[in-house]
Amino acid sequence: MRKSLLLVAVLGTMVTSTLAFAEEAAKEEGSNWNLTTNFGMVSDYYARGVSQTWHKPTVQGGIDVIHSSGFYAGVFGSGVSPNTYPDANTEVDVYAGYNGEIKAVKGLGYTAGFIGYLYPGGSWEKFSYLGVPNQTPDGGLWNTYEANFGVSYEWISAKASMTLGNWYGAERKTGWDGDTKGTTYIELNAAYPLPWSDLTLIGHVGSLNVAGKLNPDFTAGNNQFPSTSVSGEDSPDYTDYKVGVSKAFKIANADGWNAGIYYAGNNNKDYWGKHGYGGASFNGSTESKNLADDRFVFTLGRSF
Repeated sequence: MRKSLLLVAVLGTMVTSTLAFAEEAAKEEGSNWNLTTNFGMVSDYYARGVSQTWHKPTVQGGIDVIHSSGFYAGVFGSGVSPNTYPDANTEVDVYAGYNGEIKAVKGLGYTAGFIGYLYPGGSWEKFSYLGVPNQTPDGGLWNTYEANFGVSYEWISAKASMTLGNWYGAERKTGWDGDTKGTTYIELNAAYPLPWSDLTLIGHVGSLNVAGKLNPDFTAGNNQFPSTSVSGEDSPDYTDYKVGVSKAFKIANADGWNAGIYYAGNNNKDYWGKHGYGGASFNGSTESKNLADDRFVFTLGRSF
């Protein structure tokens, strides 16, 4: 219930302000603003090859405002697991940027933007491992901010993102060998429209390079455990992948519906798996999960 109320409250606030902004803009002569919203559900929220929901389903929703000049801004909300983000049940992404065309080559475009991944109520201060609280008492928030730049050509695109601060609060105070500012994520994406049944073939490959590793000598607060994986892996770096198909369809003559099935995962099971630091519960539970497990993910949603 708290997750639902928080998600509704945050998105509701953004909806109100965004709608007011779009309405005012629309009143202007020759306004070129466009507002879209979306909602849906996923069987497992995989982001960059890692499950954010402890392999459980969740609901999601978002709002986007776009100007004909290429400017865009929006907000996206999703449920997440407090096992990964202690005391946080919701992720809220706030983003803005600009999309443009390179007129010298037909079909060639670019994008530049900023995104903030926010986890209301969650911080490293709440980190509890194997039932022992106060593991990282001086830790900060999970919130992460990135700048990004990308290019696209017809149905294929590439993008590079870099953190402007620490990567999900990873720093010396939280058991790492230093700050993780400058962490990068590089990705290649494809969305190829198939010639039948309104199907689109989806492909993705990405590479995470965290600017730091776990510090096995870390001690703080009630910390009784080394800041490392049982497997011995001290780096969260990986290559992730996703392949699948999506289908656009109507329900009762209403457009905007879309369903998809995708196979996703990443190749660093030693860190993100059951015996890895990233696969352990940070919320006091003794349970662990392979959050990089290769598995099928189902999605259903509508935009309007």
